[in-house]
Amino acid sequence: MKARLGQNFLVSATAPQAIVDAAGEIGNSAVLEIGPGMGAITHLLARKARRLIAVEFDRDLSTSLANQYGDQTARVDIITNDILRVDLTALAEREGGQLIVVGNLPYYITSDILLHLFEHAKALDRAVLMMQREVADRLCAHPGTREYGLLTVTTQMYAEVQRLFELKPEDFSPTPKVHSTVVRLHFTPQHRQLGIDPAAFTHFLRHCFAQKRKTLGNNLRAAAYPPDRLEAAFQTSGVRKESRAEAISIDRLSKLFRALAI
Repeated sequence: MKARLGQNFLVSATAPQAIVDAAGEIGNSAVLEIGPGMGAITHLLARKARRLIAVEFDRDLSTSLANQYGDQTARVDIITNDILRVDLTALAEREGGQLIVVGNLPYYITSDILLHLFEHAKALDRAVLMMQREVADRLCAHPGTREYGLLTVTTQMYAEVQRLFELKPEDFSPTPKVHSTVVRLHFTPQHRQLGIDPAAFTHFLRHCFAQKRKTLGNNLRAAAYPPDRLEAAFQTSGVRKESRAEAISIDRLSKLFRALAI
């Protein structure tokens, strides 16, 4: 076990089956498993999926898994790689359709992996993911709550989120100091409905949420938006400049964004 890799292996007797069940019908699909580790979920996915592609960063673990599934290479592909370096869109094209994702996300790069999935959202159908409970809280947060922020709104641009169930620290080895949550994401990019360019809107959101204690007006002025354009956009959108981004829904933020672009 390599602590530097943030590895906490699932050892629960019941959670692996619950996670695979949460992925739904996978018999006709290609499934991407992120961080299979010691294979607690892998063997269940391999039995059900049309194809399983498991991406493991740890070479020792991936070699062990490759040896276990050496006689199933037509259906099970064990890849040694950093998931952030895998072109998921190209992988989906190779597999002939959208991927279903299952993964136990390392705590220290959970947000990075989520953003990588969002970048390739059109290539993905759904995902069942284990993550630190506090991150799941942020994904599922509502405007006006402490957890609502940039990651919340970014997630809403790309997916619908369902909180499924909690996992205790003792469900993992080594035992982490945090609780985990399993969530399911259905990838439904909202760019057309919101009338936004995703890259430009993401850039805008970073300015909106730049300093949590500052108002939208102050954050956007600090981002060098011209004062007259800002004033006009606030009036057109109906969003109050004295509001904080943490209190504003994605629909209203996109309305302000569109007003600024006029």
